[in-house]
Amino acid sequence: MKWYSKYIQVYEKPFVSAPQQVTDFVRNKLQKLSENRQPLASVILICHNEETRLLSCLWSLCENQYDFPIEILAINNNSSDHTEDLLKQLGVTYFNELQKGPGHARQCGLNQAKGAYHICIDADTIYPPHYIETHVRELMKKGVVGTFSLWSFIPDETHSKFGLWLYETLRDLYLTIQAVQRPELCVRGMTFGFNTELGRKFGFRKDIIRGEDGSLALSMKPYGKLIFIHSKKARVMTGYGTLNNDGSLFSSFKVRVVKGVKGIGGIFSKKKEYKDEESNLVKKK
Repeated sequence: MKWYSKYIQVYEKPFVSAPQQVTDFVRNKLQKLSENRQPLASVILICHNEETRLLSCLWSLCENQYDFPIEILAINNNSSDHTEDLLKQLGVTYFNELQKGPGHARQCGLNQAKGAYHICIDADTIYPPHYIETHVRELMKKGVVGTFSLWSFIPDETHSKFGLWLYETLRDLYLTIQAVQRPELCVRGMTFGFNTELGRKFGFRKDIIRGEDGSLALSMKPYGKLIFIHSKKARVMTGYGTLNNDGSLFSSFKVRVVKGVKGIGGIFSKKKEYKDEESNLVKKK
C-alpha cells in the first residue's frame, strides 16, 4: 500500500464523514505541538477554501517523524467556505489574512513563525512521513539557505496512470537540468523550505499573482545554496489545480513543452532578475 493511501480516504471528502479516531488524533497532536515555545522549525499551511482537503494535509503532517521541536500554524486566506470552522474544531493555531493571494498568506505565516527554519505547506497537498525532517536536515547544513523538492499528482480515475508517469518523468528531468543554474524557477510553495531570518530580510512579494515562492528563493540565492531534494522522502502528493487550469493533462503537457523549448537556451545560464509579465501583476485598485 502506498504511504498516502490512508490519507486519500478523507481527501476531498466532507469533514463530517471523517473517522472520529482520525480527527481525535489530529486534534491531540496539534494540542501537544502548541506547547512548543521554542520550535526549531515552523510548518506553515496556507488555506483558501480547503474544507474538504485540510484534514488530509494536517493528518499527514501530524504523522510526520522527526526528533526536534516544531510548530504547525495555519493561515486562513479569506476563505468563504467552512475552512475556518474546521481549523477551530481541530484546534489548529491559525491566523486570518483578509488580503487574498498566496503572497499575503505566506507573508502572514512568515511574520508569525518562531522557528529558525520555515517549511511552506499548501493545504491541498499530502506530505510523506519524513518530509519535515528531510527538509530541515538539509537546511541545517552550512551554507544552505533554501530547499525544494518534487511532487506527484494524486491518482484518480480521470487521469491516465501512464500519462501522469510520463508527464512527471519528463518534468522532473527538465527541472533537474534547470536547477543547476536557475533553481529559483524550480521552487514551488508546497515544497519549499528556507532560513526564517533570511526570508524575513526579503519577504514574499504581494504584487504578483503567482511566483512569490520562486521570487523569494531568487532573493536568497546570493547568500547561500538552494538545495534540490530528489529523495522520495520529500516527494509530496497534490491535486490537479495547475493541470486543470490548462484544460487537460495533454494540454498542460503541450503548454509546458512549448514554453520549455522556447526557453531551453536560457536555463544553462544564471540569472539575477526576471522581468514581470503584465498578466502576473496584481492590478492596483
